[in-house]
Amino acid sequence: MNIKVLDTTLRDGEQTPGVSLTPSEKLRIANKLDEIGVDFIEAGSAITSEGERDSIKEITKQNYNSEILSFSRPLIGDIDYCLECDVDAVNLVVPTSDLHIKAKLKTSHDKLLDLSNDAVDYCKDHGLIVELSAEDASRSDLDFLKKVYNNAVDHNVDRICVCDTVGILTPDSAYELFNELSYIDVPISCHCHNDFGLAVANTLSAIKGGASEIHTTINGIGERAGNTSFEECVVSIDRLFPQFSTDIQINEIYDISKLVARLTGVYIQPNKAIVGENAFAHESGIHSDGIIKNSATYEPMTPELVGRKRKFIIGKHMGTHGLNNRLKELGLEVNDSQLHQICDNIKVLADKGKTVTDVDLQVIADNVLEINHEDRIKLDEVTIVSGNKVMPTASVKITIDDEQILNAGVGLGPVDAAINAIKSLDVFKDIDLIEYHVDSITGGTDAFIDVIIKLQKADKVVSARGTESDIINASVKAYIAGVNRLLAD
Repeated sequence: MNIKVLDTTLRDGEQTPGVSLTPSEKLRIANKLDEIGVDFIEAGSAITSEGERDSIKEITKQNYNSEILSFSRPLIGDIDYCLECDVDAVNLVVPTSDLHIKAKLKTSHDKLLDLSNDAVDYCKDHGLIVELSAEDASRSDLDFLKKVYNNAVDHNVDRICVCDTVGILTPDSAYELFNELSYIDVPISCHCHNDFGLAVANTLSAIKGGASEIHTTINGIGERAGNTSFEECVVSIDRLFPQFSTDIQINEIYDISKLVARLTGVYIQPNKAIVGENAFAHESGIHSDGIIKNSATYEPMTPELVGRKRKFIIGKHMGTHGLNNRLKELGLEVNDSQLHQICDNIKVLADKGKTVTDVDLQVIADNVLEINHEDRIKLDEVTIVSGNKVMPTASVKITIDDEQILNAGVGLGPVDAAINAIKSLDVFKDIDLIEYHVDSITGGTDAFIDVIIKLQKADKVVSARGTESDIINASVKAYIAGVNRLLAD
């Protein structure tokens, strides 16, 4: 059975606190949604604003294969704005729980039913496809919910939707509810929220209960705890439910996930299924060894399936198989003895709470392989004078080829002054500092500072780092380490 996908990233997803997409950003996302095979795109809510309508109009001009919808309340004014935007369909949202009918709308069941029927008739009279979504359906009286749906079908609605508006369904109750409604003779869709972290599980149970359409958002963004995650749901259907399928191009999932994260500014947690940065990352030695021999040992799917690549993480849990694989990727060949020494050195750093980067690995490997010659330059001492009315001045004492040299320099700040004091010496000529990056790797005023720099001499570029509680010392050490690497080549 083919499951249709309605993506509401551009409507429900944009309701994520702090997210507001521009028309061009919405169009970029819509382009990608259509490209990867999404059946229905909810482009926005036409009643919201003139700018929102402009965004929807731009999307409807594109002649996508996807059906384009606008959210609409069961009000003539809302529907007229949808018609103005030239959408194919409306997601007609009708509250059906007593809480919403009486407390929010302050109306009666009968009046609500008339409102729903009239809205469906108006939409159909104006050539719109209608999906009627029962808001708060999961907390509605079942008999009244059926009455709303039955009336909608009698008025020629095209699809109906069960909305778990506050995410209170469980997989069992979702299955039961959709199975109870499966007699209805139009497609039934499922719109779940993730307040209890069950949106994907509930959506999958709804499919088993009879739903033939799902509502999702990319990365599961949305109000409060978000909506059903597009990528998790689509890949689960593909991998875990052979009796169901979608038309989504699964290998494009990672690309659209990153696009939406970038445009919305909503951070993707590293351990998020499918698209999180750690989803296909391995550090454990046992896992890395198994993955290298047969990826199915510790991966339920290949990363390439969803447009990803596998990563082996450098750390104290890493075994020699994964480490050797990473060294080969860096172009380094080592024997067993060297491999074990590099592994031991990594664990020493990691046990101190330090994140081991590729730069660290390169330095550790170079030392073990004796690629580097004895450092020509050593830092002996650096002294800084700085204040509100004093130009930052640095004096450095360094040893170059066993000759001790004292030099001074000034700069815009103490780090600049220290680097200037060093680089004015002849041995540092023709070396350019092309990148300088600082991170605090611990908390507090005594935080360790990680300084990473890139230096260039002619067409040779090297990276180096210095880690200290003092940013000046860290910067100078990183600079000198980089120069030593350049001079050694």
